[in-house]
Amino acid sequence: MGHNRTRQGDARAVAGSPYGRGTPYGTVSDRGWGAGVRSAVFCACALFGLVLLIDRADDTLTPARTGLWAGLSALLYLVLHPVRVTAGPGWLAVRGLGRRRHVCTCLLTAVRRSEGVAARLVLCDSLGNRVELDPQILVDNPLLLHRLDTGARTARQNGLLRTGCAELRRLATRADDATARAVFEASDLR
Repeated sequence: MGHNRTRQGDARAVAGSPYGRGTPYGTVSDRGWGAGVRSAVFCACALFGLVLLIDRADDTLTPARTGLWAGLSALLYLVLHPVRVTAGPGWLAVRGLGRRRHVCTCLLTAVRRSEGVAARLVLCDSLGNRVELDPQILVDNPLLLHRLDTGARTARQNGLLRTGCAELRRLATRADDATARAVFEASDLR
């Protein structure tokens, strides 16, 4: 486990990181996060409206049932709410509704893929921090992947990152393929 008290700016000062204050790019975020939040809100509101409509049609709508349906809809929103992935010079953060986790990318020690119902990318740094995220977020957001890759290269040069280089290369290849496919489709060169 480890502590989560390190600040994002501390990553610049450790391990001979090449990042500085004059970085041309600030913090980058998941471009699809807003659409994910809107989708979660829509699904929760649609469920609430639908069950109210059904209860009203059956003449079984009471204040207690309305509260029950509101609670169920809120629970659905909590389940569907997407995590927000952001990255800056030397760090990557994953923020959910309840907590925020981050790793110093220039201090990464392991990158691995966790297989299960949904594939997850697990990143661990030498400070004991650990984050899990959907690898598709990195494929869909090349700037996030670039920030992660830049920090991972520094960690590899410093001898910290020993496992996960192949996984990062696979992610970069997937992102390049997706970008090339999008360019070909946009220019009708399929």
